[in-house]
Amino acid sequence: MLESDQALASVAAPMPVGENSRPSRAEAEAAVRTLIRWAGDEPAREGLLATPARVVRAYEEWFAGYRQDPAGLLSRTFGEVGGYDELVILRDIPLQSTCEHHMAAIRGVVHIAYLPNQRVVGISKLARLVEAFGRRLQIQERLTVEIADTLAQVLQPRGVAVIVQASHECLSSRGVRLHGVSMQTRRLLGEFAQEPRRGEILATLAG
Repeated sequence: MLESDQALASVAAPMPVGENSRPSRAEAEAAVRTLIRWAGDEPAREGLLATPARVVRAYEEWFAGYRQDPAGLLSRTFGEVGGYDELVILRDIPLQSTCEHHMAAIRGVVHIAYLPNQRVVGISKLARLVEAFGRRLQIQERLTVEIADTLAQVLQPRGVAVIVQASHECLSSRGVRLHGVSMQTRRLLGEFAQEPRRGEILATLAG
């Protein structure tokens, strides 16, 4: 495997447990019942009887990113761009993720920009890229790197910029319980990592 291929695999490949060691649905539901008892309630009461099954189904949606190949989402590109070589920007992509430290919600938006190098990708694929990495246990810093690096390695544009602005329920619902606080992370690659492009793209995305 080439070094570039190894780098791409390290970014795009999920790191879940193997299928052989993955708990069954029944085991997952039993774990939810244990947490209900730990919280102080009775999983056998009427209102909670179906909760374990519901939680497991919800987990299948919340963590669907583990079953997706982010790099594969960008595999189809288009070269007929009529010579277009300026900014491509997709702003305010909704982000729904889960903090890996407390398994609390992360909610926000992602802005993605890139400078094409002869080829572009469908804009829906940029949104799906955010979805694939977002629907995993995450920290915002790593999420930002994964989105930017995957786009750079697969599409090989002249520059990539990713800005993530999100609020974390692990900060607002527990601990210091700070509300109205958001966190911003960003990753700039290629031409966007150097002036004057760096200042230009930051001003554009901030606006």
